[in-house]
Amino acid sequence: MNNTAKSLGSGLMGALALNILNETARRFVPGAPRLDVVGKKGLATAFQKAGATPPQGENLYWGALVGDVVSNALYYGLVGTGQGKNAWQKGAILGLASGLTTLVVPRLFGAGDAVGRKPQTKAMTVAWYVAGGLVAALAIRALSKK
Repeated sequence: MNNTAKSLGSGLMGALALNILNETARRFVPGAPRLDVVGKKGLATAFQKAGATPPQGENLYWGALVGDVVSNALYYGLVGTGQGKNAWQKGAILGLASGLTTLVVPRLFGAGDAVGRKPQTKAMTVAWYVAGGLVAALAIRALSKK
């Protein structure tokens, strides 16, 4: 398997971990972040800015989920750059950066505090993105072993 495939595969593992964690927690953990809401608002805004009618209901949900997995897979795939050297550090830093960005960027685009206002909700948001980065690091390390 070449390095690009390894990087993309590890990124996909991180993205899936993040989304599985989010989808599970939002159903069972009071005060869990609503990353699904962030994705739906972002997708709807993108359609509106392009002058198109955004999808509704389940189509909006699935479109946002697929977009989130694809974009996070590409992003977390950066963990595998440099042949996976310093993967743990890269995974943690990428996750931290993405988590903090998720707390700030939605407000800039008029989505308000889509994640949630409570400190524990914000902490969970950052922790979940870091977890996704660390899963990507674990995957690249496993894929890079000879």
